[in-house]
Amino acid sequence: MSKSLKRVKRALEDAGIATEVKELGLARTAAQAAEAAGCHLDQIAKSIIFRGEDSGEAILFLTAGGNKVCAEKASALAGEALGKADAALIRAQTGFAIGGVSPIGHLNPIRAFLDPRLLEFPTIWAAAGTPNHVFEMKSTDLPPMTGAQAADFIE
Repeated sequence: MSKSLKRVKRALEDAGIATEVKELGLARTAAQAAEAAGCHLDQIAKSIIFRGEDSGEAILFLTAGGNKVCAEKASALAGEALGKADAALIRAQTGFAIGGVSPIGHLNPIRAFLDPRLLEFPTIWAAAGTPNHVFEMKSTDLPPMTGAQAADFIE
């Protein structure tokens, strides 16, 4: 088991969330993950990370699977212009590789925003630290676990 997957499992356990981590096989897109998990596309919580142009820090946007981040709205929320976060920044900030970034279990604190669409479902699914593993959790557990602020940043 990878260190990243162990970290996510530990974060779930520490929060008192009893859930099973599911291995999906090939699930490089939210649609593939939803099909494999047997859920609605928008129940997939995508972790989209940008780099703050002024701060140089990674900023996390947790987005429903079928939605896309609007760069202008996201920049306004972040209070700075946003650019593409490279693999090195993402790994340094979160401890995860691109494609497996979980909303929880990060190595370092990260400023986060949450797509309110995710809260419309009783449960959501998110990456568990690898591109092939996901976990299910109550949508209402996501904001307190991530510190994410619900806000409109969708196209």
